[in-house]
Amino acid sequence: MGNFCSFSISCDAIFSRCLNCTVAKTAYIRDLEKNLGVLQTDCRKLIEARNDVKRRVMIAEEQHEMKRLDQVQGWLSRVEAVGTEVEEIIKDSSQEIERLCLGGYCSRNCKSSYKFGKRVAEKLRAVATLKSEGDFKDVAERVLKDSVNEIPIDPMIVGMQSIFDKVWRCLGEKQVGIIGLHGTGGVGKTTLLTQINNNFCNEQNDFDVVIWVVVSKDQQVEKIQEEIGEKIGLSSESWKKKSLPRKAQDLLEVLRKKKFLLLLDDIWERVDLTEVGIPHPDPNNGSKIVFTTRFVEVCGQMEAHKHFRVEFLENEEAWKLFRSKVGEDTLKNHPNILELAKNVAKECGGLPLALITIGRAMAFKKTPGEWSYAIQVLQRSASEFQGMDKVYPRLKFTYDSLPNDKVRSCFLYCSLLPEDFIVRKEGLIDCWIGEGFLDEYEGIGARNQGYHFIGILLNACLLEEVSGVDDSVKMHDVIRDMALWIACKVEKEKENFLAHAGARLTEAPKADKWIGVRRISLMENQIENLSEVPTCPRLLTLFLNSNRLKTINNDFFQSMSSLKLLDLSVNPLTKLPSGISKLVSLQHLDLSWTQLEELPKDLKALVNLKCLNLDRTYHLRTIPRKLISEFSMLRVLRMFYCGDSILFGGNEFLVEELLCLEVLNVLSIDLRSNSALQNFFSSRKLHKLIDSLRLHRLENIKSLNVCSLATMKHLDTLDISDCEDLEEVKIDIICKVQEIREPHGFENLRSVFLVSCHKLRDLTWLILAPNLRSLSVLNCFDMEEIIDISKFGEVQKIMGNLNPFAKVNVFTLQVLPKLKSIHRNALSLPLLQKMNIFECPLLKKLPLDSSRAITNKREFIIRGDKDWWEELEWEDETTQNVFLPFFRSWR
Repeated sequence: MGNFCSFSISCDAIFSRCLNCTVAKTAYIRDLEKNLGVLQTDCRKLIEARNDVKRRVMIAEEQHEMKRLDQVQGWLSRVEAVGTEVEEIIKDSSQEIERLCLGGYCSRNCKSSYKFGKRVAEKLRAVATLKSEGDFKDVAERVLKDSVNEIPIDPMIVGMQSIFDKVWRCLGEKQVGIIGLHGTGGVGKTTLLTQINNNFCNEQNDFDVVIWVVVSKDQQVEKIQEEIGEKIGLSSESWKKKSLPRKAQDLLEVLRKKKFLLLLDDIWERVDLTEVGIPHPDPNNGSKIVFTTRFVEVCGQMEAHKHFRVEFLENEEAWKLFRSKVGEDTLKNHPNILELAKNVAKECGGLPLALITIGRAMAFKKTPGEWSYAIQVLQRSASEFQGMDKVYPRLKFTYDSLPNDKVRSCFLYCSLLPEDFIVRKEGLIDCWIGEGFLDEYEGIGARNQGYHFIGILLNACLLEEVSGVDDSVKMHDVIRDMALWIACKVEKEKENFLAHAGARLTEAPKADKWIGVRRISLMENQIENLSEVPTCPRLLTLFLNSNRLKTINNDFFQSMSSLKLLDLSVNPLTKLPSGISKLVSLQHLDLSWTQLEELPKDLKALVNLKCLNLDRTYHLRTIPRKLISEFSMLRVLRMFYCGDSILFGGNEFLVEELLCLEVLNVLSIDLRSNSALQNFFSSRKLHKLIDSLRLHRLENIKSLNVCSLATMKHLDTLDISDCEDLEEVKIDIICKVQEIREPHGFENLRSVFLVSCHKLRDLTWLILAPNLRSLSVLNCFDMEEIIDISKFGEVQKIMGNLNPFAKVNVFTLQVLPKLKSIHRNALSLPLLQKMNIFECPLLKKLPLDSSRAITNKREFIIRGDKDWWEELEWEDETTQNVFLPFFRSWR
């Protein structure tokens, strides 16, 4: 017989299992009412816990600029989902309760009640689990800005791919934490570092944050800390006031939790990472530091795991770069030029800065003779500076090629400023006028010549435009070093500079160091007193600005009879030394941003004064009558924000004195009375000179005629403040057509600032300012529209097409409770970088369209209140989505 399997199961076991199953199912029905009550209670407690967490998240996000943790967001989402499900259960519960019978132990529909009871029990367990998970120690973390910010770079960069690849590979090596890049100034170290930074914009970025810091020679721990803090969310004013050690602790606490890449540009000496608050990179945290320096020794001091020398370009690469800067038109202008140009490129020694500078200088040299001469000049002389023998003589060729000695003097003059110093063009030109570098035969023509000279220096790459800072320039540090080399060594007898700008001096150089020097710069130091009396009869220029000067020896100036320029600005000086009257040759005197309380009568001895700057002398109480009129040679007078209590009886006497200044051509001034304003408007001479104008606390003036303002042809800055009766700036169409010949009335107006003009309702007149860069409107309580569309239409009929605010960089609108619109239609705003809007509750729509953000998205920011932002109305969903990433809360 075949095999068979036999088995037996205990009847007791089967019965027991069935009984347990039945009891369990019965429990879902039996405990249904009780479980529903517990579910409601527990869910309510869960919702309360959720609200507490949400409140903590809201405080962290709005007050501390933090970002909620992903696990917190996930938990909140799960609580939201469970809460919705519990609401549905409660909604359906009454029907299931009615089905219960026998005291709740049975149901008229056991299957339905069982399923519902099981569902209730499952939600009870889910609620209990969420309650246990919701005990968060931290709900948010510091908000990092974009992990990496792209930095502008010349598109024509060649010859760096090889070293770039080496550095890039090192960034992927676990054991390499610190990388140094060293080489001669101007060889392209910063360019290479910029390429590394920007490559993370295109490649997959494994770093939480990429931080860029320019260190420079004037290395300051505080500056490094604040630049890093700005990037990682530590930028409040209270944080900036902390001590250096406390800042270091805060930076360390944030950075040790991040995988960071720190790019330090232009290190001159060891940066103490511990002192700054930077965790040392190691294989565990995966962070990296890459720095640039001129000195290989710094790589050792920084304990770099790898270091690379940034070499000069090879001939082929150098020629490619040089050719791109000269341009094909010039190279093809004569058959002999191409070969000569290759020889000129070779003389540049492969230094990118020299190739670019000389290439641009030769861009319009279209005869073989000019190119042959260039080769001869580049082959002459050798540098006296150790290590710079291949740099300065070649860079000096650009200096020698400048059109005349005046432009060369203007160039060397810029080296008196500190490294990386940003200087306003108009301030630089004021100095050049005082020094006598510019021709004076046409009044304002001297200023135009100054701008022309700046253009020449910019085109020759001896000065640089400053991105994001309007009408300002700076000098590359290598170019500055070269200029000082020329002034102190090559042309010592003619120039002879003593430049210690930004050197952190606490005392001025000893008197014997001043002997024979023609120009001295001690600006941006920490000098408090000038007690020693130097002997320097040849001295022409003295920069003492941005120090801590409180006292100056009365005899300090006694042997400076040749001094032409004296800058004492940005010092806590309350009194001028009596000996200042000895400066009979002085032509430029800058006292701006000082704490002077009065000007001494002895200043009348400065009969050769051409430029006097009293801007921002808030404490100035007294200017003696007939003092200003004594300066018969005065060409530039700046009195913008000059002491509120100057005893001029509301400026009337000052206006009379200004009328005596026959050669005055630039004026910045505050007007604080109706009579002074009328005197200005009635004087064709004065109002045509105004560069910056502040109308402050004018009473009983309800209307200003735009024609009166528009005839101020050189007006750059207009400030109207605390004019509480002013209701309108009126656009008189007839006046506009008959009296203002230009297409617009305010060609030179760049900045407008209005504050506390409570009755002004609109600023439609600004459509006549085509080059406006900055508009700030604060505390104007009746302001309803920036541009009134009906007035705009009337003007446009007469003037033709107008494009309001086409060149504006910054809008600032604050505390305008009635403001409803900037402009009712979308505007073309290609240069707009910032919109700061605060306490404008009725402003529901911005004059933006989706295409505007694409052109300038790297720089564009909208700041405002979060609630206001969320209530904004948009043209369409696409526009809203485009601008969403650019919003930053005020808080």
